[in-house]
Amino acid sequence: MEDYQPGDIVEIETTAGLAYVQLTHTHPSYPPVVKFLKGPFQKRPEAVTVLAREASPIAMVPLSGVLKKLGLKHARVGTVEIPRAEGEFPIFRMPIRDKKGEIIYWWFWDGKGLTYTTELMQQQEKLPMREIMSAERFLDQLVADE
Repeated sequence: MEDYQPGDIVEIETTAGLAYVQLTHTHPSYPPVVKFLKGPFQKRPEAVTVLAREASPIAMVPLSGVLKKLGLKHARVGTVEIPRAEGEFPIFRMPIRDKKGEIIYWWFWDGKGLTYTTELMQQQEKLPMREIMSAERFLDQLVADE
């Protein structure tokens, strides 16, 4: 099983074509943060590292384990330095619900600590959820043509 590092771009063979992710951050207590790159493609783009420049969805994914569970062939096809603007660990959001299931406030986690708010601002709505993505959801996101 390959051990990926921040900056690595991984090509994954799927039934929809070649899909790409970039490992962006690691944390000692959580799975790595993975950026889902544009795709899938029928053949490898000439400059696959250029895909990492675009804004894309991210999630915490136990990448090596998920790829093994799904039985998908994969390989590192490039490494791109994480841009300075994206260098800090990303902020994730998590709803806190009452007994009825209503959201009463939101936690924000930056890899170190928590903050909270009772009202989610428009910019905060775009933050990824603080959850570990399942293999099935990973595959769905991987082949989503976005």
